[in-house]
Amino acid sequence: MTALMQGKTVLVTGASSGLGEHFARVLAAAGAQVAVAARRRDRLESLAAEIAGTGGKALAVGMDVTDRESVTAALDEVAADLAVPDVLINNAGIAAGGPALDVTDADWHKVIDTNLEGAWITAQETARRMRDNGGGNIVNTASILGLRVSAGVAPYAISKAAVVQMTKVLALELARYQIRVNALAPGYIETDLNADYLNSDAGQAMIKRIPMRRCGRLHDLDGPLLLLASNASAYMTGAVIPVDGGHLVNTL
Repeated sequence: MTALMQGKTVLVTGASSGLGEHFARVLAAAGAQVAVAARRRDRLESLAAEIAGTGGKALAVGMDVTDRESVTAALDEVAADLAVPDVLINNAGIAAGGPALDVTDADWHKVIDTNLEGAWITAQETARRMRDNGGGNIVNTASILGLRVSAGVAPYAISKAAVVQMTKVLALELARYQIRVNALAPGYIETDLNADYLNSDAGQAMIKRIPMRRCGRLHDLDGPLLLLASNASAYMTGAVIPVDGGHLVNTL
């Protein structure tokens, strides 16, 4: 596995916790030098030190994906200290729940600004550098909620549906620059953030609707991540890969 990402420079956004933190570890273990980016730089420093302690190379970079100047400054730092990223794991995102009619403007903008506009800014700015560097690879973090809806998560589902379409549009336009764009669409993956919900009566009822009768675990994303991030997917672009235990194909 180590050779799979050898020689690659990977930028992972939203790397201070959850999926992004896990993705950074997986990619470093596969041989990549990893720039980990988020607003909470103290947590990133700890992650970078952990990766270095296992023989990898990592750089902690402060980045607010909703601020274009912050994104460009972070990309300049990565290029100066490591290299122009060969791969972007465009992962930063947040969720906010509640009935659609109760969503406030602040709730809406908080989710859309991070999950959609932030993903767009980061992809656009990174792709410009990839184009000038001969090509690259972008992997967006979408969601099965961008492919099928559920109640109580309107801004999140809408933002992730837009990320799915953004993936396809960018794949079409950037192929001429040797830049591939694909997306992972995780289902319900167990993390510290959702453990209470998954253990609740509502969470347990939801799990029973998953054909595999369990939630995903972080390691269930490792294979699909490495497929899309590496040259193993060299002829793939515009793909959106669900990793959901069959949740999308459950009985209506």
